[in-house]
Amino acid sequence: MAVHKKLLINAAIGIAGMAAGIAHADTTLLNVSYDVTRELYKDIDSAFVADYGKKTGETVSVRQSHGASSAQALSVTQGLQADVVTMNQPNDIDLLAERGQLVPANWRSRLPDSSAPYTTTMVFLVHKGNPKHIKDWSDLARPGVQVVIANPKTSGNGRYAYLAAWGFRKRQGATDAQAQDFEKALFKNVPVLDAGGRGATTTFTQRGIGDVLVTFENEVGLMSAGPGAKHFEAVYPSVSLLAEPPVSIVDKVVDKRGTRKEAQAYLDFLYTPAAQEIIAQHHLRPRDAAVLAKHASEFKPLKTFTVEQVFGSWQKAQQAHFADGGTFDQVVADKN
Repeated sequence: MAVHKKLLINAAIGIAGMAAGIAHADTTLLNVSYDVTRELYKDIDSAFVADYGKKTGETVSVRQSHGASSAQALSVTQGLQADVVTMNQPNDIDLLAERGQLVPANWRSRLPDSSAPYTTTMVFLVHKGNPKHIKDWSDLARPGVQVVIANPKTSGNGRYAYLAAWGFRKRQGATDAQAQDFEKALFKNVPVLDAGGRGATTTFTQRGIGDVLVTFENEVGLMSAGPGAKHFEAVYPSVSLLAEPPVSIVDKVVDKRGTRKEAQAYLDFLYTPAAQEIIAQHHLRPRDAAVLAKHASEFKPLKTFTVEQVFGSWQKAQQAHFADGGTFDQVVADKN
């Protein structure tokens, strides 16, 4: 009996030890993000893992998934187990709230700055010397200018570019009909529509297609300040659209996986001075005033407008311009 009792005690201790081991097993997070943030989050992840380990003594790792922003959001609604999403426009996270209630409708209010830890805008990348003399949005509609833009139907990058061009004309006093005519002239100059922003960059910088690439400031900074500096240069238009890429925990996933604590820590880390410095180094405009001031020479002053100021809301912009039968479909149909 004593031996039997001892065996039971030892078994219980072994089970408890196994449970403790499971409780302290390495945690892996999946960050589902948009196309042009590969380099950014590679550096963010390394810094977060080190910081989290130092503060908690626990080991966490982060996996990345990148692609066209809207396609990535759709993948999450279809079952991709993202612990966090770091998208380039609010519509893509709203989709998670609408389909399957993966996040709450008030997700914007859970982190500072409407859950957008940095900003960027749409600018141009041209060939060195700017042989086509491209200075502003109006030049993109000139005959003989080839423009590379990501597909607004699949990419937030392309959507921002389309809305920036539309807003440029509206701020000049144009009617909606005149703004749509401007988009038609511009997209007649677009030889190919890549699914995402990084694909558009590849088309322009590696395939040699186009006279100008319209993309996020950070992507232009990466190309014009890196190995491509001798081949390309940045052009800042007179006004552009402010982009505030948002982030969120995917509540249904973290609660199912038991990773809420780590996922929250990951998003909180994005607002720390250390992460904000990494953000600035990747040509994105940090929210931290001190970090932004430190990099002021890189971030040229630029007049911007928001989606809300010109279009009312992201929901209204989506419905009017990118839903089936919207203005973008009409623009492309006219092109063909």
